[in-house]
This record gives sequence, C-alpha cells and structure tokens, in this order.
Amino acid sequence: MTGFEIIGASAADMEMIRTWADEEGWNPGDSDRFAFAVADPAGFLVGRVDGEPVACISAVRYGSAFGFIGFYIARPAVRGQGYGIRLWHAGMERLDGRLVGLDGVVDQQDNYRKSGFRSAWNNVRYEGVPRVNGSSGAEAGVEVVDAGSLPFGQVAAYDRRFFPAPRDAFLSAWTGLPGRTALAAVREGRLEGLGVIRPCSGASRIGPLYASTPAIAAALLHRLAEHTPDGAVAVDVPDANPAATALLAGLGLAPSFEAARMYTGPAPEVEVAGIYGVTSLELG
Repeated sequence: MTGFEIIGASAADMEMIRTWADEEGWNPGDSDRFAFAVADPAGFLVGRVDGEPVACISAVRYGSAFGFIGFYIARPAVRGQGYGIRLWHAGMERLDGRLVGLDGVVDQQDNYRKSGFRSAWNNVRYEGVPRVNGSSGAEAGVEVVDAGSLPFGQVAAYDRRFFPAPRDAFLSAWTGLPGRTALAAVREGRLEGLGVIRPCSGASRIGPLYASTPAIAAALLHRLAEHTPDGAVAVDVPDANPAATALLAGLGLAPSFEAARMYTGPAPEVEVAGIYGVTSLELG
C-alpha cells in the first residue's frame, strides 16, 4: 500500500463525503456536515492513495466514554484492496476504551460482528407522504412550538434521555441550521416531544423524533411534513419501539432501508420507548 495515508478531513472533504454517501443511496442531509463538524472536528478521517481520496470514516467522540462510527465508505474502484480495513482500524483506535456504536448496513453486519459489535435493534427507514387521520392533532394540553423558543438547556437535557452522552454543540447546530425546522411539544412547561426536519437529496428526513406518546409523535410528524416541498418524509425508526413502527406504518409510510444499531458492549440505557426516529445513522 505504498502511497496510502490517513489524514483528518478538510471542509472540502466533508462535502465530498456527503456526495459519496449520496451515491451509496443513504440520502444525507444537505447541511448535515456543518453539524457533524462541530460534534468532533477531528473525528472524520480520509484515506488517500498518492493524494487521491479513496475511503472515509467518522469516529466521533462523545463525552469521555462513548463514540460512534459512521460514513465508512471505500470507493467501488478500490474495494477489496485493504484500504478500507486500514481506515477502520484507525477509526476504532481513535475510540479505544469507549463504548462504540454504529448503524450497520445489512451486507456489512457480519464484518462488524467479527470486530466485536452486537446488534441492539434495527433502524428501519419509513418513507412517504404521511396520510392525515385522527392522529394529526396534538393531545389536549400539548402545544407544539418552535424548539428555538425554548431554553437550549431544556432541549439538551431532554435529548439526554434518548442519547447516551452529552452532545450540546452538535445538537445546537443540528436544530438551528438554516433551512431546518425544529419543533417541540410542551405540556405545562415540560418537554414531551422534539422533532427536526432537514432537506435532503431525496425525501426530507426527520430526526430526531422523540415523544411521550404516539399521538404527540404523529402531531410533530405532520407539522414537520408541512415544511417539505411535496410532503414526503423519511424517518429512521427503531424496531425496538413497536409503537413507533405501528405509527409510521399506520400513517402510510413504507420501509425503504434498514441498518442494525450495534454496540461493542451492552446497549446503553436510553428511553427507547420515546424514540420514534433516531437523529442520524451517521452520528447516532
């Protein structure tokens, strides 16, 4: 592998990585890279052969004990030549000593198991235009508001119920980037739901989508779908929450993609019953 080197991603590389992910059919968000960069600026690696980028991976550190692997891509022309696995080892070395999570596509799950990962649940992407039904309105006493109107500390504390580590810088960018809509469901001053929608190359993606009840999740989803050009949305739903699966299927959305949420150790304790859509398959 003469001439192969691994270096940190530049701003231009982040746009390239997004393009590669799009070509893999992952439908990345148009501006996701800006939030990703602040999550862990050194967490994105690119493998180059004689200066030409051929592979990438993200190995993002959260807090002191958690990490997440994503964007693991080797370009088709170099697959099977060992560049990807060297990059994989570099990413895992960066997260050494931490519990590590990832969302593994079906054809790579056996390889991840060989690296010590075990499945916790599947994230199934449901896609389409949600039909309007009796679940479209929020519950009595629940108000849907702009999440940006709430104290950020309240929003960050709510996110911590569903994610295993603090990620305030990422969350601030993720919910506040131009072109996105972030809505919160509030009852008597308490947060009972949160949803973010962002434009993508395909259907607009909703994530996270948190809610204390299916009715609140449905109300948020419908309100978020109003901010799309054609009403089409995509939500990555953990099958460990059967209420979420039933809701999305009942609204007429159909499965289009799936990935296994996998960890190197016991799955962290989060409120899966409140997760109706994960934030990102790339960063957790």
